[in-house]
Amino acid sequence: MNLNSRSNSLVDRVRGCLLAGAVGDAMGGPFEGKPGPMQFREHRNWKISDDSQLTLATCESISQLAEVSPEHIAGQFVRWFKEGRLTGLGASTLKALRDLDAGVQWALAGAKGEMAAGNGAAMRIAPLAFHLDPALLKDRQLIRDVCRITHHNEEAYAGALAVVAAIRSLAFDDSASPTQLLQIVVRDLPDSRVRDRIFEIGAISDERTVADLAVQFGSSGYVVESVPLALFAAHLIEQHSLESILRSAIEAGGDTDTVASITGQIAGASIGASGIPKEFLDSLPNLSEIERIVEGFAATV
Repeated sequence: MNLNSRSNSLVDRVRGCLLAGAVGDAMGGPFEGKPGPMQFREHRNWKISDDSQLTLATCESISQLAEVSPEHIAGQFVRWFKEGRLTGLGASTLKALRDLDAGVQWALAGAKGEMAAGNGAAMRIAPLAFHLDPALLKDRQLIRDVCRITHHNEEAYAGALAVVAAIRSLAFDDSASPTQLLQIVVRDLPDSRVRDRIFEIGAISDERTVADLAVQFGSSGYVVESVPLALFAAHLIEQHSLESILRSAIEAGGDTDTVASITGQIAGASIGASGIPKEFLDSLPNLSEIERIVEGFAATV
């Protein structure tokens, strides 16, 4: 049974992507780092973390310039960092922000090496899906550059590219079905562990739960684990409610806020803001400020 109708308005899908991502972040935050499988427990002590904060900072940058500029986005990150508006930062992102604040050029600040394969780029990349097309070489380069502000790693880039491709397919293609999301996404990805994992998960029966996959493949902040897991959770949005798929992502354990946030971003691009329960939106902290940034960004699309 289809529990969620597709949104017909692009603006509604933009808003849905960003707001559902914040909802997932807030729902998953209290469970971060806990091993799964676990039982989700209802709570309303909602706080958003760097997942949503850096996404919103990216939105502000694009709203101000009406284009994607890695240099300007990096500057916006530093401004939010200096104003104390970023919480829960991962090691790679924190290192990059400190370097940027010290005057290091944006293309050189990001963490490098195998340890930079975290999900810090993928968690904040969603706004680029509404301005850049992964099928275009110049747009792929821009996506890579925005990732490199904090993560100089090809797996981190592949994970971010997967998120962009997923959101863009659901937001712009009325014929795209969430159930085919994993098969759609792998077509846009370079040879990588992220691509291999998405392909592997795409061949698994939908009878498996997100927690089952987390036991088999992991659910840590490693982008090869987190992004494919979020894609699997989000691709069930036609059969299950937003609340149900966010809970399933959280019950997998591990990096719960980021996996749930990316799940929400992708699913929200399908159902739109009109498909998000009002009580979820009302539970978001500083909702008026979040909506101000989201509305400003939506006007640029």
